Amino acid sequence: MVKQTIQIFARVKPTVRKQQQGIYSIDEDEKLTPSLEIILPRDLADGFVNNKRESYKFKFQRIFDQDAKQEAIFENIAKPVAESVLAGYNGTIFAYGQTSSGKTFTITGGAERYSDRGIIPRTLSYIFEQLQKDSSKIYTTHISYLEIYNECGYDLLDPRHEASTLEDLPKVTVLEDPDQNIHLKNLSLHQATTEEEALNLLFLGDTNRMIAETPMNQASTRSHCIFTIHLSSKEPGSATVRRAKLHLVDLAGSERVAKTGVGGQLLTEAKYINLSLHYLEQVIVALSEKHRSHIPYRNSMMTSVLRDSLGGNCMTTMIATLSLEKRNIDESISTCRFAQRVALIRNEAVLNEEIDPRLMILRLQKEIQELKDELALVTGEQRTEALTEAELLQLEKLITSFLEDQDPESKLEVGADMRKIHHCFHYLKKLLTDKKIHGPSRAPFSEVKDQVNQGPSTEEEYKKLREILQQRDNEINILVNMLKKEKKKAQDALHSSSMDRGEPRRSQSSPFPPGNPEGLRTLPLSAPTQAQDSSVIQYRSSLLHRKTGVREEMSLGRQEAFEIFKRDHADSVTIEDNKQILKQRFSEAKSLGESINEARRKIGRLKEEITQRHVQQVALGISENTTVPSAPDPMEEKLRSQLEEEKTRYKTMFMRLKALKVEIEHLQLLMDKAKVKLQKEFDAWWAEEATSLQVNSPPVNLFNHVKPFPQTPESQHKRSQLLSNQSDVYTRKILPSPGPLLHSQEQSSTGTRLEDSIAKRPVSSVPLTGDSQTDSDILAFIKARQSILQRTGCQ
Repeated sequence: MVKQTIQIFARVKPTVRKQQQGIYSIDEDEKLTPSLEIILPRDLADGFVNNKRESYKFKFQRIFDQDAKQEAIFENIAKPVAESVLAGYNGTIFAYGQTSSGKTFTITGGAERYSDRGIIPRTLSYIFEQLQKDSSKIYTTHISYLEIYNECGYDLLDPRHEASTLEDLPKVTVLEDPDQNIHLKNLSLHQATTEEEALNLLFLGDTNRMIAETPMNQASTRSHCIFTIHLSSKEPGSATVRRAKLHLVDLAGSERVAKTGVGGQLLTEAKYINLSLHYLEQVIVALSEKHRSHIPYRNSMMTSVLRDSLGGNCMTTMIATLSLEKRNIDESISTCRFAQRVALIRNEAVLNEEIDPRLMILRLQKEIQELKDELALVTGEQRTEALTEAELLQLEKLITSFLEDQDPESKLEVGADMRKIHHCFHYLKKLLTDKKIHGPSRAPFSEVKDQVNQGPSTEEEYKKLREILQQRDNEINILVNMLKKEKKKAQDALHSSSMDRGEPRRSQSSPFPPGNPEGLRTLPLSAPTQAQDSSVIQYRSSLLHRKTGVREEMSLGRQEAFEIFKRDHADSVTIEDNKQILKQRFSEAKSLGESINEARRKIGRLKEEITQRHVQQVALGISENTTVPSAPDPMEEKLRSQLEEEKTRYKTMFMRLKALKVEIEHLQLLMDKAKVKLQKEFDAWWAEEATSLQVNSPPVNLFNHVKPFPQTPESQHKRSQLLSNQSDVYTRKILPSPGPLLHSQEQSSTGTRLEDSIAKRPVSSVPLTGDSQTDSDILAFIKARQSILQRTGCQ
């Protein structure tokens, strides 16, 4: 970035007739800034009391007197700006002054002699000469020529100028993008490959300019003209393009209408010229003032086009043309004051470098392909744009199994593929939408509920209920046998003395006689009561399964048996070890992935720092007019060494992550095989246990073992005594099964009174054993039987 104020120069126009001596003087001291002093002697006609200033002094970078040649003007003013444009900076040169002060002659030149060429043709010759010398870069040059006449823009290079009137030509309009960059619509850009082509475009534009004769000038330009050279350069094989533009501006001259006395169309043109110059001065004043928040660029088209040249990204130079004749002294002083305000404006010119869009597209495409290949290497499969039919079906199966899984901690694992994740969301949204549209069917559920509340009424339902009870008894017997085995293992571990002391304690706490075998059956027979209370609920769930089609899950008893079986299985330790190893590998892969991402970000930052280092070195060399040193930059070498270290670290971590992926997949496969083996062995063991129970304990009709008591008072008294003294085991033997026996005519009145006494007997009257676990099992069993009797209509 180059910060500098606008450079101002002054040029004095040669006078036609011999001027009076002492009107101005030029002080060109080498140690001091050149200054121009304009002397205004007092006029005796104004009276003896005259307080007007007699001299005005103004400072410029350089002052060119009447005998200055066009070559000197170009060498001192235009050549440094052209060199900065070749280096990649924007530049602007504009001439300002009153009408007939030599602006067009300075910018464009005269047509009589070759030596009278102005800044524009000489700059074109210099630029194309430098382009031919520099063969290390590829240059492209374009030309545009804009005319602002009566505050309307026209393209001077439009071929329709000769055959159309000014009103029929398309007008150039100013457009502004969100970044406040100016774009000109209907302004054509013409490529010029040689100096001859560029000069032909200049002569074509000068032919189409608006020129008229005024009292001050025979060929006065009545419009502002901006000749722009667009230059772009690029090194072969590089993606960086430098773009610069050079504005060469010939402003129309201001004039005092009262002095010139023009009218008609010339008066209208003079009003527009003075108005646009007034707006230009407003912008200059606003820029020269500190803490000014608003700059009125949009007041005129000229200030909008020259926004970058005035306080922006540009190296700007102004030439103040002066006509130091006695009749033009006031206008010359006004021009010098304007130049002093312009000198206060500070511009910040930056190197206009950008990445070639075409090369950027190719680079991004290549990077995308590399990322796809890298992703395919990690995942082991080639990624396509859309999912295949097999993948879609697999995802739908995973979603279905996830929704049917009753485990609240279950997860839907689809990997890190965003396409699969989006498809899962869309599929779930579709299911939810379909459910909302169709709505749940409430009638069948209420119908089932009513049927369950009314209780079983047919013989078939009693039979199914009895089968469910028998199945639950079998499951509980299996569990009791397993508990016995566990208890036996614990007892074998105790010392024989503790076992001897434990036997009397158990006999004292038991309500049964020591020789009574029924007391030993109290504990195993109390376990089935846990399932008896939920028999009706199981029946309702079976009805719902038939109605809704939902598959029956593993029962509670079978789940408990599976947990104990899994705990005692030989492969349980291996499965747990594999789980722990798998968790460690997952955490290691996660931390490794984060490290890989951090290394990738660091590589990107190092590359950006190296690029910025290049740009800074080039900009520093241009600003100091020095070449880039051939010796290696130690800072850059350090950055490059860090970059290579990060790349090596990235590759090492990437290979480690790939090995971890293979190990994780192998562990998951081993765990899946072990789980399948465990489930198969449990199913076989469960079927074997259920078969052995059915063979050893065939179903018994409980009422066949109960003989009816005679209908005498003594028998009734004995019977009540027996009921009050017997334990829960006898109660279970005489309880009726909820089967078709309830409708049998062989059921006697004695059986009915027995059922009534059991169903209506309060729980507090049941004799307890003294053991808390056994007593709770007895109470739970009594409540379950009473609940069954109440629901089956036996109370």
